Amino acid sequence: MPDPSPAGSPGATATMTVGAVAAAFLEACGVRCAFGVISIHNMPILDAMAQRGAVRFVPARGEAGACNMADAQARASGGLGVCLTSTGTAAGNAAGAMVEALTAGTPLLHLTGQIETPYLDRDLAYIHEAPDQLTMLKAISKAAFRVRSADTALGTLKLAVRTAMTAPRGPVSVEIPIDIQAATVPVPADLSPLPVPVAVPAPAALDALAQRLAGARRPLLWLGGGARHAGAAVQRLLALGFGVVTSTQGRGIVPEDHPQSLGAYNLHAPVERFYGSCDALLVVGSRLRGNETLKYALKLPRPHYRIDADPAAEGRGYACDQFVCGDAALALEGLADRLEALPASARAVDPAFAADLRAAHAAAVQGLHQGLGPYSAVVRALQAAVGPSFLWARDVTVSNSTWGNRELRLAGPRDGVHATGGGIGQGLAMAVGAAVGEAVAAAEGAVGAPRRTWCLAGDGGFTLNVGELATAVQEQADLTIVLMNDRGYGVIRNIQDAQYGGRRCYVDLHTPAFEALCAAMGVAYRRVNSADDAAAAFAARPPGGRGPLLVEVDMTRVGAFATAFAGPPVKAGASGAAKASG
Repeated sequence: MPDPSPAGSPGATATMTVGAVAAAFLEACGVRCAFGVISIHNMPILDAMAQRGAVRFVPARGEAGACNMADAQARASGGLGVCLTSTGTAAGNAAGAMVEALTAGTPLLHLTGQIETPYLDRDLAYIHEAPDQLTMLKAISKAAFRVRSADTALGTLKLAVRTAMTAPRGPVSVEIPIDIQAATVPVPADLSPLPVPVAVPAPAALDALAQRLAGARRPLLWLGGGARHAGAAVQRLLALGFGVVTSTQGRGIVPEDHPQSLGAYNLHAPVERFYGSCDALLVVGSRLRGNETLKYALKLPRPHYRIDADPAAEGRGYACDQFVCGDAALALEGLADRLEALPASARAVDPAFAADLRAAHAAAVQGLHQGLGPYSAVVRALQAAVGPSFLWARDVTVSNSTWGNRELRLAGPRDGVHATGGGIGQGLAMAVGAAVGEAVAAAEGAVGAPRRTWCLAGDGGFTLNVGELATAVQEQADLTIVLMNDRGYGVIRNIQDAQYGGRRCYVDLHTPAFEALCAAMGVAYRRVNSADDAAAAFAARPPGGRGPLLVEVDMTRVGAFATAFAGPPVKAGASGAAKASG
């Protein structure tokens, strides 16, 4: 908000604080919600944000939660996530969540304050200072910058946002010392963000790839998070007979009930056997992460082709027969153009291919549900309750590793967010961020009626960041939390049973009386004591239909999984099948 011209100074240049410049620039970037914790070292920005009133700021209970919220909101919306923290300890609190955003490739702007420039980097033990904080931020961010003067603040912010939004995307941190935030500058003439460069694939590379794929009779696409925006092009390839499998990040690019999709059943034994019948694999926008490829031992189809905006992806994890560097949507559109131009006789797909894919998918789903034991009925009841359109946020827990990363069926590429880096306790905050982002988008008409967010968490991870339940209440987040309570770290118990002779230590946890906790927080509550209780509990809604609801699934009463999950699956001998471990 521009400051008024000084009295008696007609025609004086209008000015605004750097904090106000930051707030106005975020608005120009299309940001409509931000998350953080207010502090003496970020107040000029947040004061300006409050005065301007264009951005909804969500005051989280901790910086880690705020960063997870911004991460999830960005993933669910496709836009820029924004998190504000103080400096020193506060910026350090956000480190784990920044690593998660970096792992997931989330475009996120982390604005952190910094102490006054006269005292900066002088080892004076100044309050809120962390020695060499910028180096720490560089280690947990795609890039990190420090604003060195008021005059360079806007330029630095523009560079930071462009860096975050340029593929491969990632979180970017910007330090702004408190005296610079409060300094005044002339009102900027241009607050618009910089254009984001897009990697254009070489036509000759697409020609060669089309020529190679033209003769494939059983071609398969593996889609990752980098292909989320390429759904229209993928549909054209499906019409040409391609099958699809996705990473967990690529879920919903093709609706998971599509007959040509394996969903995220990407490493199950029946699917790996199906891979052996495919005569071409095109991996698009996926890092082929170790936990989704049996530590890079999963037998993928050959020949193996790859499209990625990151040139460093070539040969990473798996050798490929051809690599095309470029934006996923541009590359797949160009590929579809070339294949569609060929006569039908030149690209005939095996008529048995689609049926074989469905059989592999059905066998994988059946095997998963057999391993769930009584939780198969719980999962089916949950699928019925969520309906066809919902947001699905998941923490790291036994239930997510076994079924949450594959079921429930997602219809869109931004319908699911999960802790890709394996850190527990992030799911609740992610769910809050996704729910708030959905509400803001609906209020602005960007989406229709806001969808409800569903969160899957375990008792150990949930308790880690339980304070963010208060944020959910304060923001009236439309959120149902499915809390799988086994009173401890269940997966670690299983690993100790499988690999440490059953010697269990440090895994049994004191957990709250969640019903009483919800009463204290003002959260609606339901309990599932048996699979028969699940349908009614999941159908419940808070009084008035809005706000959070917690459904506690008492796993000590429901029972054990039929197959114990003891960590990420690994290869099981020479057969090449995945050792399910769950």
